[in-house]
Amino acid sequence: MTFRNNIVALGLILLLLWACKVEYSFTGTTLDYNVTKTFSVENFFNDSGGGPANMGQLFTENLKDYFQRNTQLELIRNNGDLQLLGAITRYTLTPQATVSSQSPNQPDRAGQMRITIAVEVDFTNMADEEQNMKRTFSFFKDYDPRSISLLQVETELVEEIFDNIIQDIFTSTVANW
Repeated sequence: MTFRNNIVALGLILLLLWACKVEYSFTGTTLDYNVTKTFSVENFFNDSGGGPANMGQLFTENLKDYFQRNTQLELIRNNGDLQLLGAITRYTLTPQATVSSQSPNQPDRAGQMRITIAVEVDFTNMADEEQNMKRTFSFFKDYDPRSISLLQVETELVEEIFDNIIQDIFTSTVANW
């Protein structure tokens, strides 16, 4: 008798899930692919005054790649159902902790540095205007300048910070978290 009850309960659960018609994925998106089929990303420019020369292009391409890997949306050049545009507005390197010099003739130096990047994003959902937003996403990473070069900062750490910012953008725009 319990086996039969379990089968009936499982059937009802499956029926309810099918009736909801909200498409969930392993990435957490709640997009209705019957309504939202495309996305477009305008070039993000580096308006921060710092950072690597290709930083805007790198961010734009990483953002496109992330959305393509984690949704079923088709990337188009302009006027997608979902539209992302914006700029890198902040790139700073700031000392976090100083190390006192052992010699009175040498200045104190930074023991820890922090790289901070902020990206302003303007998101438009053509199917649901209530989802539209303009928001700044930012992330930082601390590092030891004695063990990592500026070239590594501008490649590895920038890439790591971009990964975090892009994940935040994704969850704020299509995952509705």
